[in-house]
Amino acid sequence: MDIRLDDLQGEAIKALLQLHLDAMHQHSPPESVHALDVEALRHPSITFWTAWESGHLLGCGALKRLDRDHGELKSMRTADAHLRKGVARALLRHVESAARAEGIRRLSLETGSNAPFAAALRLYASEGFVNCGPFADYALDPFSVFMTKLLADQAPPHGAHAPC
Repeated sequence: MDIRLDDLQGEAIKALLQLHLDAMHQHSPPESVHALDVEALRHPSITFWTAWESGHLLGCGALKRLDRDHGELKSMRTADAHLRKGVARALLRHVESAARAEGIRRLSLETGSNAPFAAALRLYASEGFVNCGPFADYALDPFSVFMTKLLADQAPPHGAHAPC
């Protein structure tokens, strides 16, 4: 698997991101959809990666810098044909490594709370993310789960709630 920086120009990534947005709108009310479109992902505070194998797009993920010490995981999506092959875990670990290299000490995320997001929630928990409250511009929302992970120092015990 080749994970590389992406300029969001290719048709394959545009299609995957549209699929991602469509799914978010299918499973959450409009006010609870926090996925970013291609233009928003081009913001200078965001670094975007794609995973490829033999010319096929496997998935994507992004890091949004919130401040000097805090980053947000965005736009994690695996192409349907490559689900349950370790793509999301590899991308998550890649983004986390990049965040550490940039000096980010905490990585947080927002994802859905209902059944279609269960696999994502299990993945994040298995990688050391714990539930927390809303961060950045988010507000409490029954359709959102907020999670965080300390990338430096001592992380909270597994399953514990942490402030973002």
